[in-house]
Amino acid sequence: MHVASIGTGPVVLFIHGFPELWYSWRNQLLYLSSRGYRAIAPDLRGYGDTDAPPSVTSYTALHLVGDLIGLLDKLGIHQVFLVGHDWGALIAWYFCLFRPDRVKALVNMSVPFPPRNPAVRPLNNFRAVYGDDYYICRFQEPGEIEEEFAQIDTARLMKKFLCLRIAKPLCIPKDTGLSTVPDPSALPSWLSEEDVNYYASKFNQKGFTGPVNYYRCSDLNWELMAPWTGVQIEVPVKFIEVVVMEGVAHFINQEKAEEVGAHIYEFIKKF
Repeated sequence: MHVASIGTGPVVLFIHGFPELWYSWRNQLLYLSSRGYRAIAPDLRGYGDTDAPPSVTSYTALHLVGDLIGLLDKLGIHQVFLVGHDWGALIAWYFCLFRPDRVKALVNMSVPFPPRNPAVRPLNNFRAVYGDDYYICRFQEPGEIEEEFAQIDTARLMKKFLCLRIAKPLCIPKDTGLSTVPDPSALPSWLSEEDVNYYASKFNQKGFTGPVNYYRCSDLNWELMAPWTGVQIEVPVKFIEVVVMEGVAHFINQEKAEEVGAHIYEFIKKF
């Protein structure tokens, strides 16, 4: 597992989303480390410079949280403040369900806590509500979406994802593919060509199969989570989307980096 770490003091563990890397927390690493914290951000399983097992079933919530517990054990860290975004937020919720003893408090973004519905499989629900072209549904067939991604320059693909500004659910029709996802006319102020090229270089090396496998485990996670049906999060939590931020979209931790850093700091310094 590749890990970025800076600073000394109480530990803040940052968990990234899709299609990101430890790098998406670059600003918060500096912000928190300058305020007396040890900030740690790994590349998750399948991403960047971390190992990418080939099997789809190696990307369940149990594996992903297990990786983070193993990391903390290796570093000799008993408890952390967790910060998550997108898939990282979902992993952070699972982390708090599985091992609340290892968490001082959680700051999460973009994905609220999803209570398990024992009557409905996630993929059936996504298809019923959003249709077969919904991106999570399109990600299910092994190799299919990877082929579509491979037809586009990786830097251009990253710009499409990171600069996405649509108010409706993301759909990728089979007949038109990623042409429905617009190219930005220019990069926003928070994203540079250097940033894009860093992401692209890592995804060119590793590919997208590992990251997409997270989505392919949706129903398997639902099955594995059966013992936690009805269990609530019992650690202190701040969910940043409850705070209104003007002019931001999905990648809030990069778009409003300093403001997000301040929200994290103001919350965790209470503990």
